[in-house]
Amino acid sequence: MATYIGRMRCLFSLERAVFLSRGNIFSVETKRYVRGLRRKPVRVIFPENEKHKGDVKQAISAGKKEAKVPLRAEQHPGDRGDLKTRNSQISSATVKSNETDEVPFERALPGDKRLARLVSVARSRTFREQQGKVLLEGRRLICDALNAGAVPQTIFFSTLERLRELPLDKLRRAALVKVKFEDIKLWSDLVAPQGVIGIFSRPDASRLRFEASKHSVPLSLICNNIRDPGNLGTMLRCAAAAGCHQVLLTKGCVDIWEPKVLRAAMGAHFHLPIHPSLTWEEVEDHLPEHVGVYVADTQKSLEVNSSHKPSDFGWISTTRAHRDSHLEESDSDEEELSLPKVDAAAYHNDWARSPVALVVGGETYGISVEALQLAEKKAGCRLFVPMVPHVDSLNSAMAASILLFEGRKQLLNSTQNSGKKRRNNAGQRLS
Repeated sequence: MATYIGRMRCLFSLERAVFLSRGNIFSVETKRYVRGLRRKPVRVIFPENEKHKGDVKQAISAGKKEAKVPLRAEQHPGDRGDLKTRNSQISSATVKSNETDEVPFERALPGDKRLARLVSVARSRTFREQQGKVLLEGRRLICDALNAGAVPQTIFFSTLERLRELPLDKLRRAALVKVKFEDIKLWSDLVAPQGVIGIFSRPDASRLRFEASKHSVPLSLICNNIRDPGNLGTMLRCAAAAGCHQVLLTKGCVDIWEPKVLRAAMGAHFHLPIHPSLTWEEVEDHLPEHVGVYVADTQKSLEVNSSHKPSDFGWISTTRAHRDSHLEESDSDEEELSLPKVDAAAYHNDWARSPVALVVGGETYGISVEALQLAEKKAGCRLFVPMVPHVDSLNSAMAASILLFEGRKQLLNSTQNSGKKRRNNAGQRLS
């Protein structure tokens, strides 16, 4: 039988083939370069009374069934089958973090627009506030969010290695979607994308866990009129590094979940509580009862008191936070604004002995009049950093970092001195 099939394969390449069959001679006209075996399968004719005829047929039919091997989880389904079949094959894929831990994931089909749609809408502040979703990119930022207790909704990743770098035990309720790296690179804000993007529920500071809270000091940062995303992100990063107790943002500041703010903050959102979009009444409610409020200032020569108007100082905003945006300011309104008396002091003076709060304003609009009123009410003052002549001012983020670390140093020294006094008094009583 094998010899017969071999003869057929050899003779099909000739223009005219001659076959011998039971003594008869007949010729077959064939065309060059046409392979008959590809056009039609060879039909094997068994002689009558062949013993293994049934066994061979069963073997052939079994071989055809075994040829229909289902796609593996690692293979791309391509265009094979209908949409339901492909979805069922995709949803069965899993990734293992160890021998016992498995997390299901799915592959994005060609033309899947979920990544583009979610990334585009998550960059909108209106969508973030209405839908309660934020976008986090990069392994470190996503890990910090998961460790703090943020709730993931969808994780897009390019390779399984990138997915295994995340804590898989905290991703069981999230939708994991494997996409091409080119798609992530197209929608990424990073110069060198890491191949992982996460869509999270908008975190609430009151529900997150902050591991760095045990190293914090009673120091609060109040951001007022910070409109630059890079400056705000840097200030949040400095506040986390200095061990601030919390960060309070007044209305008018840039959204803390802007992509530029997230990049500059380097995960600070998940290292300390951040309360955005607060009125000055809400700011005061978040502060301890006995707290000193200090305002970062760029000038030391002029004294701020009731005889001055806000327009006399470039670092004081003439727009009141509680005034409606559709009302225009008039001269009479400006004259009605009276500035409280707030003295100035160098930043290295002894000002942080008990819980304190530092107000830092934006470079364009400056601080609000309400900030000075709160500083007067809480027995605070204006803090400035001495600089050489002919230098206008420092960047708001740089000034905040200098004042925050100085405040931390003074608070720690005050705590150590208080501890020494208590130990000395206890030793004197024992003696």
